[in-house]
Amino acid sequence: MFPPMNAPRPSDKPGRIVVAMSGGVDSSVAATLLKRQGHDVIGITLQLYDQGAGTARGKTCCAGQDIADARRVAETIGIPHYVLDYERRFREAVIDDFVETYVAGETPVPCVRCNETVKFGDLMAAALDMGAEALATGHYIRRADGPAGPELHVAADATRDQSYFLFSTSPEQLARLRFPLGDIPKSETRALAAEFGLLTADKPDSQDICFVPSGHYADLVRKRRPEVVAPGDIVDLSGAVLGRHDGIINFTVGQRRGLKVSGSDALFVVRLDAGTNRVVVGPRAALRVPEFQLRAVNWLGDEPMSSAGEAVEVRVRSSQPLQPARLFAGSGNTARVQPDLPIEGVAPGQACAFYRGSRLLGGGWITAPAAQAAT
Repeated sequence: MFPPMNAPRPSDKPGRIVVAMSGGVDSSVAATLLKRQGHDVIGITLQLYDQGAGTARGKTCCAGQDIADARRVAETIGIPHYVLDYERRFREAVIDDFVETYVAGETPVPCVRCNETVKFGDLMAAALDMGAEALATGHYIRRADGPAGPELHVAADATRDQSYFLFSTSPEQLARLRFPLGDIPKSETRALAAEFGLLTADKPDSQDICFVPSGHYADLVRKRRPEVVAPGDIVDLSGAVLGRHDGIINFTVGQRRGLKVSGSDALFVVRLDAGTNRVVVGPRAALRVPEFQLRAVNWLGDEPMSSAGEAVEVRVRSSQPLQPARLFAGSGNTARVQPDLPIEGVAPGQACAFYRGSRLLGGGWITAPAAQAAT
């Protein structure tokens, strides 16, 4: 059992805290807990995209109904609530990046982009303008004050841990961030919501990317960049043509279904070549890479990242188990990851987060793997 990290210490004094209220149960409980601890709480909900009927589903974040739900929760607990229109900023920083990443044959992680730009960047600035000392969210991650400053640690409830999506949090942001739910399981969050009389107590969790409520990501890319969607060849590792595809935006590294190629062996998407408009497929063994490169690395360790290499654990997909690896600092904000055993499904555009024990040490964005493991 992890020791509590997010509960206020005896020396903490109540202050003004802005809570990012998405309209879900997690942020609702976070705001209520802080209010009951004596803080001057202000709720803010961001309007990030079109709030029409097409986004009013129950399993998306920040859907049309969510603004109304957040407002009603704020009324229930007695805090002021504001809605800020960040639609243009969200489109430029998150949606456009999502589309361009797919066009480049890569696999985006829009939740990371949203956290690092809109929520922990723009919303943090708005909170400070309101005289707040901190910004709080309903993320499941723990913040601790270490000997060298604030640290991030995985959530006590491993099934809900969201540290992978927060690897790009800067030390400056971390100093003013609070995560009231990091020490409790999701079941307790719902129990608290019911105890507090919050209408979100039984609200379903968000499951889809908020601006793609249908789950059909290729449709969004096709709508915004129709000129880049073109058919092409599906080839094997030697370059032999096995079939045709209707656009590389319909595929991702590791995909098996929907290839429509003949052959006795199971084939997987190994890489996407946007330059030649080719989908490259191969056996499962070809998905395993012995090392890969990262760009735009954010480091949260106490000492500078070592070019000589250091032992860490890495995760290249949010649901993937941690894998032991060596991390080597490169020039600028780059790094090289050398797993102890080849990792499967390393996709350019995805994020790689690294850890030591329970502590999140940062992460970066995956570029093309150095080489595939021998097949």
